Amino acid sequence: MAALAVEGAAVTALRAVFHRVRQAAERSGRSSSDVRVVAVGKTKPVSLIQQIYDAGHRCFGENYVQEIVEKAPQLPEDIAWHFIGHLQSNKVKTLLTAVPNLDMVEGVDNEKLASHLDRAVSSFGRHPLKVLVQVNTSGEESKSGVNPTDCVDLVKHVKLGCPNLEFSGLMTIGMPDYTSTPENFKTLLDCRAKVCEVLGMAESQCELSMGMSGDFEQAIEMGSTNVRIGSTIFGPREYPKKK
Repeated sequence: MAALAVEGAAVTALRAVFHRVRQAAERSGRSSSDVRVVAVGKTKPVSLIQQIYDAGHRCFGENYVQEIVEKAPQLPEDIAWHFIGHLQSNKVKTLLTAVPNLDMVEGVDNEKLASHLDRAVSSFGRHPLKVLVQVNTSGEESKSGVNPTDCVDLVKHVKLGCPNLEFSGLMTIGMPDYTSTPENFKTLLDCRAKVCEVLGMAESQCELSMGMSGDFEQAIEMGSTNVRIGSTIFGPREYPKKK
């Protein structure tokens, strides 16, 4: 019964998130249909993700290859999975094999990974894989992501040198305490403007994935098209207790 109560709470929380997304989008003069909500189930069981699916949601994300390859085969095939964060080249084949319905990788942060992913997608014979280039907008050494000054070069490599990847936009992960997110988000907006200018793209063709549980409304107000919501939907992360 307790598990059912938690699952019911997650569906209620999902609806509340969509309500907040709609309000934030309206404040920025946009429609809520312009903003994708990725429900991030990190550390959460398949049963809880299934409950969110049964409520009508189809876009889910995971941060660890080990989790997504374990969960995706147990869940419906029409889920659009996002892998979020730093992806190691040696995990690419595992990820593509286990998750044929992988919709997007949010986190290509260097040319070597982009080229490796491009070759792997080609060898699997699947349709081009959507990718976002991850930008380190906070300057923290612990964060993955390309330096903003190198962003255009990496996007060029993906767009012009990786025919099996579909460049879809930029993503960033702000500060953990959310104190500097306006600066982080502004940096990503500046990167998009530069990328679109150099490559002759409309800004509407370049997504911005920014905003998580603690700051997604502000991110939407600043132009985010993709927010990654975990704990606000699913509850706090449940990490194994250290023995």
